[in-house]
Amino acid sequence: MGNTVGYMVTWTMYGTWLQGEEKGFAKDGTIRGGNVALRMDCRAKLKKPAVVLGDKEKAIVKDAILKAAGRFRQNIRAIAVCSNHVHIVCEYVDVPIGVVVGYYKNAGRKALRRLGYVGRVWTRGYDKRFCFDEKALKERIRYVEGHR
Repeated sequence: MGNTVGYMVTWTMYGTWLQGEEKGFAKDGTIRGGNVALRMDCRAKLKKPAVVLGDKEKAIVKDAILKAAGRFRQNIRAIAVCSNHVHIVCEYVDVPIGVVVGYYKNAGRKALRRLGYVGRVWTRGYDKRFCFDEKALKERIRYVEGHR
């Protein structure tokens, strides 16, 4: 295994991509299939309605994340802010990935708060996929660009 050249991170909007979803979900780095009982249990535990972004909100979150990347001097190679999740492919920086993702999520949350969003915006955690060569990085970039 070579050096890490970059990674793709994904996180979801609060209440939009629950465990047990028929379309699948990631847990502990593993893609899992649908489970109606699990999904219904997760939905019943939501404390507020799901957060779904419109075009204006998506653009604002994207801009906030791109500006936040400057703090780490991190080159974001691809970003897709969708109505229910965010994908980012970025080059490796010598900062723990959890710190980077937390900073990006916080930047997006603050930008949405200025529009009147209150409470949780994101689900806890994130999924990460490491890229150990340029070929893998380009494959992730193509995947994310397909979400535009």
